Amino acid sequence: MNLSPSAVSHALRKMEEALGVVLFERVGQGIVPTPAGEALCDHVGRAFAELNRGFDLVANRGPQLLRLHCAPSFAAQWLAPRLARFLSAHPGFEVRLAAGMDYARFITDEFDADIVYGPPRGEGLLRMPLGPETVTPLCDPARAARIREPADLLAHTLIQSDNKQVRWTHWFERNQLAAQPNAGIRFDRSFLALAAAADGLGVALESTRLAEREVAAGRLVAPLAGRSQDISYVGHHFVCPADVRRRAPLRVFARWLAEELGITLSPDLA
Repeated sequence: MNLSPSAVSHALRKMEEALGVVLFERVGQGIVPTPAGEALCDHVGRAFAELNRGFDLVANRGPQLLRLHCAPSFAAQWLAPRLARFLSAHPGFEVRLAAGMDYARFITDEFDADIVYGPPRGEGLLRMPLGPETVTPLCDPARAARIREPADLLAHTLIQSDNKQVRWTHWFERNQLAAQPNAGIRFDRSFLALAAAADGLGVALESTRLAEREVAAGRLVAPLAGRSQDISYVGHHFVCPADVRRRAPLRVFARWLAEELGITLSPDLA
């Protein structure tokens, strides 16, 4: 600020006189804030933080940064393999990706957007559903050869993903199977369930979107495709605070995300 220590001290005294309160106590060669000074500092700090956010929204300084939080399995199975294509199409962009089951709260300005699994939470957020996903039994080709109809699954190890909205009980009910499924292996992440199924440990009930790479490589197959009733649901949503939508990196990413998934871009993010 190009101010000398004496100029700063003079400005502080003028502020105290204008407010009619003591903001700092002189202790030896230094000063410490009074309770009133600490209270004012807290509010002024938030004001400067908001001012910096405003500058970041409109400034074009260096790489265009997108700070993204994402559900772990979506990040590992679908998003991360496509990031190279996104960055190649947008060479001036930088993406910082963090994965976790906890939703980004957008309180500390740590993230610009979140791809969440399950119903979005929080007030004042823009939401874009990421389209329907198909959930079906998946397993390695050798095991698939022994599965001809839904009832055959009762003779196999069933892999359960504990945090999934669609579980084996739902699939059995959809396919009119009275027997209750016995999940022999349990994981808390879909990408672990998919890896286990590809390695021959059992049959996973998972989203074909998350299993795209394994299915394309032939490591996983859907043994009952066309011979059972699959379950379709919207599992993931793209969310962000309303004020962040003005940032160019977020709008560009949201548009790319919609194109990759073949869904309609939310008008709020256009």
